[in-house]
Amino acid sequence: MPRILIVEDEDIIRSAVRKLLQHAGYDVTDARSVEEAEAHDPDQFDLIISDLRLPGAAGTEMITRAPNTPVLIMTSYASLRSAVDSMKLGAVEYIAKPFDHDEMLAAVENILARQPASQTERGNGETSSTETSDPSQILFGQCAPMQKVFTLIRKVAPTETTVLIQGESGTGKELAARALHLLSPRASKPLISVNCAAIPESLIESELFGHEKGAFTGAVSARTGLIEAADGGSLFLDEIGELPAEAQARLLRVLQESEIRKVGSTQSRKVDVRMIAATHRNLKAMTHTGEFREDLYYRLNVMQIRIPPLRERQDDILGLARRFLRRQSDRMGKPNLQLSPESMRVLERHRWPGNVRELENAIERATILCDGDVITPALLDLDSDGGDEHIPRTLVEGDNEPATREVDAASDLSLEDYFQHFVLENQDRMSETELAQKLGISRKSLWERRQRLGIPRRKPGG
Repeated sequence: MPRILIVEDEDIIRSAVRKLLQHAGYDVTDARSVEEAEAHDPDQFDLIISDLRLPGAAGTEMITRAPNTPVLIMTSYASLRSAVDSMKLGAVEYIAKPFDHDEMLAAVENILARQPASQTERGNGETSSTETSDPSQILFGQCAPMQKVFTLIRKVAPTETTVLIQGESGTGKELAARALHLLSPRASKPLISVNCAAIPESLIESELFGHEKGAFTGAVSARTGLIEAADGGSLFLDEIGELPAEAQARLLRVLQESEIRKVGSTQSRKVDVRMIAATHRNLKAMTHTGEFREDLYYRLNVMQIRIPPLRERQDDILGLARRFLRRQSDRMGKPNLQLSPESMRVLERHRWPGNVRELENAIERATILCDGDVITPALLDLDSDGGDEHIPRTLVEGDNEPATREVDAASDLSLEDYFQHFVLENQDRMSETELAQKLGISRKSLWERRQRLGIPRRKPGG
């Protein structure tokens, strides 16, 4: 059983992380400071999880005081740049607060999977390399589309090729990126994950490339960027379609010349980074509208891996559900939980617009609510949304001819891309009520999606 040491001065956070890891089957010890952690002989642990800011010595001190143990740094978003600096000092990974349980467990599992067998499996004779010897150990999939994905990952992971991962939200694009990194020669180096949509546009260049002191208002000291922090390892750019135009131009320079220049600096420096990008949007269509640079698209699209939506993985639905159920039942102390036959049929019939993430959430919800040992369809609660967020039947079953033609024309688009395409194509000849009916949603949902996607309503006579 792997041993983990938590170093965190906030009682609530320390207790929550300890309980989470204990429920996941780890042997956990905790401390409030670096000095208290030293009393536990930190070099005897398989992993140290430390807050960055602690009373007394900083959390990064654990890197030097336990040189043979990997250190995962926890940090708030406000000090994210300091976390990048900790990666340069030798931390294996960082995780930003607030984090969800699955994010923490995934980070722990991936770090331990990279360690030698003597560290992660003390005395049981198993080798940790089996955990990362194949993408099927990181991603689940027995259907033909997922087997194709695994074959592509096996072939491209050992290379230095730039990879573009495409797929709808919730399909597991970040897990595919982790598989590519862990199966590559760079596995012992950091994998830096960046959600391009989550960083404010005004900060994206500073976050990616770093900045010099005085480069802009508030730049009181020089900072290392995320690309530089990934030097020697891999950089995963999620939702790359949200990257602003100026940052796209600078990223193209990184791909072409393998060098970066900090904001406010006149000097460039070489970096050795393997680039992995992901998006749920149609980047090729975005190049036609000028939203995405065509030259950057072709630089990124050397090798493309498409993660299929869950509705195309019918043979995997029950396997994934059982996998999530085992994880949740172990975590919540309900080891005898099982799905009723009716629940299995409901899971197989559902269209899963939220993909694997929606399935995992449904199982977690049902596990919490279940008072006995059998999960019923009512506990899954899959039909309570009123249908607005589900794929309209006309878009997937060809119930009417116009909708079928539209789907054929946009078969390679995500649902949001299809929505935008359909509205822009038809809003001049259809009322809002007609558009909503064709899309199978309410007028309110149509208005909300217009606002989210930035599609203005065409005024009469405009």
